[in-house]
Amino acid sequence: MQNQFVLSTACPIGARSLEVCMMNFKNEEAVSPVIGVILMVAITVILAAVIAAFVFGMTGNVQSTKNVAVTATQTGENVTIVFQGGADANSVTWLNWTVDENETQSGAEEKPKVGETNSTKIANPGKANHVVVVASFLDGSSQVVLDTHV
Repeated sequence: MQNQFVLSTACPIGARSLEVCMMNFKNEEAVSPVIGVILMVAITVILAAVIAAFVFGMTGNVQSTKNVAVTATQTGENVTIVFQGGADANSVTWLNWTVDENETQSGAEEKPKVGETNSTKIANPGKANHVVVVASFLDGSSQVVLDTHV
C-alpha cells in the first residue's frame, strides 16, 4: 500500500505523492537575508559619509592663527610692551595695546621690529593692570596676541 498524504491547498490538485508536491514549492522570498543585511550596511555607510561631509564642510571658514610673541611688564608707573617676534613677525603691520580698558591707556606701533620696546604710562601703578595687545597683519586680519594682567 502506498503512503497516503493529505493534500493541502498549497499542493496542486493532481499531485500524486509528497515528493511531487514538494517539488512544486518555490522560494517566494523577495531578497535573501544575507543580501538584505549587506544592503542595510551599505545604506548606513553612505548615510554616515554624507553626514560627515556636511559636518566637516562647515569648518571651511576657520582662519589660521598667526604665530607672534609679545610680552608686557610693569615697572613703576609704566607698562612696557616688547615685541618678541615669531614665525609671522614679518607680516605684522601694527601692534595696538590697551592697558585697563576702563582707564584707556593705549598705544600703537607701525611695523614693529623684533626686540622693539614701547612704554605706556598707567593711571594706577602698583595694582594689577589688564593689558591687551592686538596685532594687525598684511592680509588684513587682526589677532589678540597678548591678554594678561601685570
